[in-house]
Amino acid sequence: MQIRLLPAVMVFAGSYLPLSLILLAQDFDYAFLKSGICNPILNRLGCEVPLAHPAFSLTIFVLCLLSFCFTLMTLSLARPRNFVDIVSVKYVPAELMSYTLPYVVSFMSIGYQDTGKFVGLTIFLIWMFWISYKSGQLILNPLLIAFGWRLYEVSYRFPGEKIEGEARNGRALIRGELESGQRRAQVSVQDILIMGAINDKGQEAENAGT
Repeated sequence: MQIRLLPAVMVFAGSYLPLSLILLAQDFDYAFLKSGICNPILNRLGCEVPLAHPAFSLTIFVLCLLSFCFTLMTLSLARPRNFVDIVSVKYVPAELMSYTLPYVVSFMSIGYQDTGKFVGLTIFLIWMFWISYKSGQLILNPLLIAFGWRLYEVSYRFPGEKIEGEARNGRALIRGELESGQRRAQVSVQDILIMGAINDKGQEAENAGT
């Protein structure tokens, strides 16, 4: 299944939630902390927003936050229906982390006041989106690790295939752990198998959306 362009943009934007938070923190005017909390009822002149560029920083942060929530909701609504028998598994924790973490670290010094750098960052992210979208790696969001999702390299067969035949290879994303010998429901999103929660005994395990 290929993700459509607009949902793909949202999934990609959600993976950069840490970067938007870094930029928001850099845009904050910490001198406001010394003046205490402003009460809009008592202060007739109104309260100032303690951000140098509130329109940009808040909008981008909120959009990234909503996009990440959209990613979690999309995974929770996925309904794997086709079963596969897992022949072998290999956990690959570094794969998810390497997707965005270097870029978050690289751009920590960029602020909204640095127009040239910010435009350069935007162009870079557009290219990263297009490359990840075309390569089928878009769904690999490192933030999913914090919510219990794990990425595996798997060898698998469809039920009914000859055991002597060569197993298929791919990568599977699942909330929880995966072991060889299990039968799992799956749905393919680009080149990634989103694994469900039903094992070969028909028992309920961890649901992909819970």
